[in-house]
Amino acid sequence: MSNIDETPGESLHGMEHVDEQYRSWFLDYASYVILERAVPAVEDGLKPVQRRIMHAMKEMDDGRFNKVANVIGQTMQYHPHGDQSISDAMVNMGQKDLLIETQGNWGDVRTGDEAAAARYIEARLSKFALDVAFNAKTTEWQLSYDGRKNEPVSLPMKFPLLLAQGAEGIAVGLSTKILPHNFNELIDASIKYLRGRKFELYPDFLTGGMIDVAGYNDGKRGGKVRVRAHIEEKDKKTLIIRDVPYGVTTTSLMESIVKANDNGKIKIKKVVDNTAKDVEIEVQLAPGISPDITIDALYAFTDCEISISPNACVIVEDKPRFLTASELLRQSVDATKDLLRRELEIKLAELEAKWHYTSLEKIFFEKGIYKELEQKHKDWDAVLVAIDKGFGPYKKLLKREITREDILKLTEKPVRRIYRLDINELNEQIKAIEVEIKQVKHDLANLTDFAVQYFEGLLKKYGRGRERKTEIKVFDTIQVQQVAMANTKLYVNREDGFIGTSLKKDEFVADCSDLDNIIVFRRDGVMVVTKVSDKTFVGKDIIHVDVFRKGDERMTYNMIYVDGKTGYSLAKRFNVTGITRDKEYQLTKGEKGSKVHYFSANPNGEAEVVSVKLSPNCAAKKKDFDFYFETIPIKGRASMGNVVTKWPIRSVKFKEKGVSTLAGIKIWYDNEVGRLNTEQRGVYVGSFEGDDKIIVFYRNGTYELTNYEITNRYESNDAMYIEKFNPEKLVTAIYYDADKKQHNVKRFRIETQTLNNKFSFIKEGANNHVDLVTTQAEPVVLLKTGKKRDPEEEEIDLAETVEVTGWRTVGNKFAGDDFVSVELVNEEEEEAPEDDPGNVQGELF
Repeated sequence: MSNIDETPGESLHGMEHVDEQYRSWFLDYASYVILERAVPAVEDGLKPVQRRIMHAMKEMDDGRFNKVANVIGQTMQYHPHGDQSISDAMVNMGQKDLLIETQGNWGDVRTGDEAAAARYIEARLSKFALDVAFNAKTTEWQLSYDGRKNEPVSLPMKFPLLLAQGAEGIAVGLSTKILPHNFNELIDASIKYLRGRKFELYPDFLTGGMIDVAGYNDGKRGGKVRVRAHIEEKDKKTLIIRDVPYGVTTTSLMESIVKANDNGKIKIKKVVDNTAKDVEIEVQLAPGISPDITIDALYAFTDCEISISPNACVIVEDKPRFLTASELLRQSVDATKDLLRRELEIKLAELEAKWHYTSLEKIFFEKGIYKELEQKHKDWDAVLVAIDKGFGPYKKLLKREITREDILKLTEKPVRRIYRLDINELNEQIKAIEVEIKQVKHDLANLTDFAVQYFEGLLKKYGRGRERKTEIKVFDTIQVQQVAMANTKLYVNREDGFIGTSLKKDEFVADCSDLDNIIVFRRDGVMVVTKVSDKTFVGKDIIHVDVFRKGDERMTYNMIYVDGKTGYSLAKRFNVTGITRDKEYQLTKGEKGSKVHYFSANPNGEAEVVSVKLSPNCAAKKKDFDFYFETIPIKGRASMGNVVTKWPIRSVKFKEKGVSTLAGIKIWYDNEVGRLNTEQRGVYVGSFEGDDKIIVFYRNGTYELTNYEITNRYESNDAMYIEKFNPEKLVTAIYYDADKKQHNVKRFRIETQTLNNKFSFIKEGANNHVDLVTTQAEPVVLLKTGKKRDPEEEEIDLAETVEVTGWRTVGNKFAGDDFVSVELVNEEEEEAPEDDPGNVQGELF
């Protein structure tokens, strides 16, 4: 207990003082972290630790590699935060392969392997860094933290480094995440900006993969990109992952796959890491598992696909600001242009000073003014005055006044016998300087053109090998419920009204996943949809329960119910495509006493026949009759239905299976994502039902028959022709035979019926590929041969000139090595049914 007496007023005043101190300290700390540690500066795109590393490496630069431990020691003269932060920052910069040239084990961002200790690895500044990041004459300097040395406020960076390297940092109250962009594309965009043309920037990652930039929003805060690994189907039992998304390692990716398997989201047998020089993760599938669905599931439930939200926060004039990628590029290019202007102005001043002194030197010796040094004057000042007087007649030839320093510099040269050759050399030097001055003035007057030439020089010198690594694609939207493995079983207690996965003693309903929704119909005409769980009460007297598929327009429910108010029995057919979960929906008129006599669920719109028996005590003349559901249309769930009878019904029983009243499923193919769909995206393939098939022709000379499941995947870069399969159609193909360096043509019918197997229909060989394939009955093509700029053209009717042979034949020679191109002339189209919105002919991509 304190012995010091304090009045309440003094205590309160003390607390206010402490609050103010804490507020001030916190703001100081927050400002320090933001400005000095976490967030890069817009001027050079570097954080302080990165800038100090670059400056230290420049001081040490002698063209040879230095131990990283030595670089860290040199940097610690400028960076007051310990060696580990410097080491981490330097390894991060070295792994980006732009500013620092590395030697030794620097780790691997793809696998997560760490770099060796600093004493074992070496580094030096790259030639690119020396070209774009340093110029002592245009650098602003400041004292280091201990006042012993000077360090740059910012490096004179003549390149959009921040966008090239990217940046991440977490400060107090804010963070930054700038995604890396492609080196060559940044230079192209810089040139376009200088020329006043539009440009677009999209991220590019050293780890490769694919990126969907639809939501990038120019890197603005709130945007998002989706990044995927490439997954190949090696065979029906094996998938190969060829790269990793940005920020994901092979180890973390494999762990996410194992976790998804343990949680029942996917079903695999084994995952093996074969990564060496290139990433290769082998995923072995369990027996009977679809590779296409597994690929979707890997994207949906593992790190094979991730979302990244950019947040471009940078320091501008000592304040954090949120900018877009385009704004960052514009600011960088403007700064580069200004630095180039300053460099030219400095160079011009140096050239003019050199011209002035060289001209003085020429006059000094040519006109014999140097002889004043041989005269006997009273003192040295008199000599200098005499020399200045000697220049009198020639001062008008100079561009500025002669200073005492100029004369002193001349007198420091040793007096020697001057030959005519020396004067000629000085004349040549002056002429060369004047040419340089003229060029510099021209560059200053045409600064934009000079800046464009500068960027073009960077592209030519450093652009090779820096092509885009991340493929820009449009991703399909994966419905997780459709690709999740059925990892549990659903049960129902109809009488008590419970459903769930834990009711193992009750009636089994179906296999399902823990992501599914369940649809339930009760005898009182109420429908409800709820999420699958261990045990859920949904109401007593359940007549139907199943997994709910949202948006399924083909699932049709047939129902006969009695209206409690009128006693009339009504029949209705309806779909359920969208609902609010856990809300009860009335399928009858909602009157008390209403109940369902008959209910069926039909996945393809089947309309059965039922036998209706009326109460024997009713006054109806005909007490037994058949009711055909096909006589009533399919409507929404809220429709009341059509009257079946006004008399009391004793029973309604199934009598006869009906046929579907729905047209075939209309399928489209979206070439951008390589997927089938029913939403009219891409090319219309056809109307499908029953055992109908799809045929796909690939550029490598294979074809494949598949079913028309929406979950099918096709390699969009390789698939070139897709349509509904008709075994009677003739296939015409023109392909390149690399062995004989000629193009062959053949016509054949598809004779195989095996699904999901690729069959080669051209001569096998490296670099053999298909130029054209069609199923038109009478194809006419335009063949171009000779010179590419002025080819010869010939129309050829292939139906008349090419015989039909077997699908395994090589075919006939079509063109030699003077082949330029071939294309279809007659755009033959089959007539589509009136209800079909498009052409059922296949499409060449």
